[in-house]
Parts: sequence; structure tokens; C-alpha cells
Amino acid sequence: MNGRLLPLLKTSGPKQMALDELLLESSLENSSNSPTLRFYQWEGNWLSIGRNQLQWPKSWAKLAKSEAFNIVRRPSGGGGVLHIGGLTYSLVWPGAPKKRKEAYYQTTSWLIKSFAELGFPLRFGTESLSPINRDCFQTSTIADLIDPNGQKRVGSAQFWRKGYLLQHGEILLDPPTKLWREIFNSCAPEPAPSSIPRKGLQEFLLMGLNTSWPEINWHKSELTRDEKEKLSFNSSKYIVPLN
Repeated sequence: MNGRLLPLLKTSGPKQMALDELLLESSLENSSNSPTLRFYQWEGNWLSIGRNQLQWPKSWAKLAKSEAFNIVRRPSGGGGVLHIGGLTYSLVWPGAPKKRKEAYYQTTSWLIKSFAELGFPLRFGTESLSPINRDCFQTSTIADLIDPNGQKRVGSAQFWRKGYLLQHGEILLDPPTKLWREIFNSCAPEPAPSSIPRKGLQEFLLMGLNTSWPEINWHKSELTRDEKEKLSFNSSKYIVPLN
């Protein structure tokens, strides 16, 4: 089976979210059975909220209006995630297991393998999946990976459409201490150890992906002209109004 691997993209929150849902819709329209994976970073400071997250602190809007960050809505579920100093991935998987727990295990096993090789073992969280939390990194469920210090290092969220899975994951590397406290009223997690490369981390993670999913031949692929046009047209719907 072939898999599509997109290059690292750094752009605004609305365009990142629009592209992820576009890739999901494209797989559905083409009845594709091939997964699509991409890593990305965010241009500017962004806080993403979950698809069904209808309430959040008034202070978030106040901080956003002061231009401390912008707010964007994800197609996936879960709570608020601050995207600064980290690495984000998205995976579209047409053949994912229908049970969410099993899907999370299979879609993150390659991350566990990769970080173990870097001398930074991770394990799955143990709490049950629960109602939306304001701060996605305050809890650790089966959707998340925990570091040796008990801190959530990778948080994941899913969205399913007609049996096709879109999974988002945020790999926490260097969270901003001051802004984190202002947003979540809690101490930021510790930075990842220096053994975790900040530049080119996605290339190392891809080696773990290849060994964990040997049945998939991943091929690098640029965005098509049609995808770029749709991306610009659809991105505005992910912006969260502050009024």
C-alpha cells in the first residue's frame, strides 16, 4: 500500500486546519485506501480549540484581542491546545480501526518507538476519555503520550467521517512559560530534553513510522494546484470570532 507524505508546512492556523479537512475530504471523494501524513508548524502564535468546544474563558478573547495569539477551531475534538514551540502532525487514515482506543494505539505507536530511540520513553495516558477540558494538556487519556516525568508530551484528537479518520497530534517541545500561565492558569510543562532535536525532528520520526508500518510505502508529494486553490478559499471558516 502507498501512503502520501506532504512536506513540512509553516502557515497560519486557518490554512492548516483547512488543509487537514481538505485532505480528509479528498480521500473520501476518491474512495482512497491510502493514508496521508504531514507535519507542520504554525506561523505566529495560535491557540486551537476543539470542534465541539463551545465555551472557553473570557480571558482568552481578551488575550487574543491584545494580539498575544490568535484562536482557530480544529476539525478534530478535544480542548484548547497552544501551538508555540512544538511540532504538529495530522494523519488521514481510511482503514483505521473503528474502536477509538485501538485507533489511538495504532496511530501513535510509531511515536513511542521513535522517542524511545532518542532515549526519551513515552507511555499512554490512563484516564478515561472525558468531556472537553479547557486545556488539552491538563489531562492524559488513552489519546495521549506521557513522558518519564509524568507530563503529557503528545496530545492527540480525532475526527471521523464515514469511516475515515483524521487525527491531530501536538508534540510539545518548548512551551512558552509566561503565555501558558496567562492562558491556562497553570505551570507550563517542562521543555523536552536536549536529546530531542528541534530541527529536523520530523525526519527522525519518519524513520520510526517506516519501521512501525512496514506495509506502507510512503511517497513524498507536494500539494496540487487544485488543493492550493481550495485551501485559500476554505480557510476563513476556521477563524474563531472574538466578540
